[in-house]
Amino acid sequence: MHHRFTTLGAVLGLALLAASPLRAAEMPPVDTLQAQMGAPAGTVTVYEPHLSVADEHVAVDYVGYPAVDVMARLFGPDWQGAAETIEFRALDGWVSRLPVERFLTEGAFIVFGRGDGSPFTVDNLAQNETDVPLGPYYLVWDNIGNPALLEEGARNWPYQVAEVNLVTLSDEALLPAGLDARFHEGAALAKTHCLSCHLVNGYGGEKHEGNLAEIAKDYEEAEFVSVVLAPLSVFEETTMPALSERLAEDERQRIAKALFDYLVALPVLE
Repeated sequence: MHHRFTTLGAVLGLALLAASPLRAAEMPPVDTLQAQMGAPAGTVTVYEPHLSVADEHVAVDYVGYPAVDVMARLFGPDWQGAAETIEFRALDGWVSRLPVERFLTEGAFIVFGRGDGSPFTVDNLAQNETDVPLGPYYLVWDNIGNPALLEEGARNWPYQVAEVNLVTLSDEALLPAGLDARFHEGAALAKTHCLSCHLVNGYGGEKHEGNLAEIAKDYEEAEFVSVVLAPLSVFEETTMPALSERLAEDERQRIAKALFDYLVALPVLE
């Protein structure tokens, strides 16, 4: 019996610490944040990646503040030098870890409402979910002013954000001593495409239980690739999104196979 990506057993008790918070902050209620910011919130228009399909982009107005201004309020004016990574933790278990540098060079906004006053929800088409609450906070990017961001899809747009941390990361869980260097690309791909929702040896998100380093070993390559490329073809009611269809099909195949090779080779750490 194969493990399922959507219904998994208890998370392994791992002692290895993958991310050590240097500064941590629970996001305050919206009215409190507005009072702390000392300035009215603004409106930003973005192409909503959860609603966009292929090249059909759906523009949405959101209300909030530039992320750099919120970080300065949460962590102080020297926040940029306190760590290399910002971690966003969501109520649904999603974890996004993004380089501080991106926030200094690209337009990111922490928003809490729709510009037209409509409900602060979204239809997450890739995960087959409708009317998903976005609050308390949602991280969005100016992918209109910077079209290169469109290629990322929604993977760096965490919603239901309740906690923000400045962290230092260890890759020891993903790249333990003795792992052949040819699998290092697979570890990087897992961080990019899998570890906002899933865990590998204690590193990653907590939206789905289970250790992918263990789960993958129960799959044949072809079935694993099918799960990654077209999860609905394997699991009828999964909310797992397919690997980005903005990538060329041969690249999607290559990534899925590299993930499989890496996870099968990776020791399960307990």
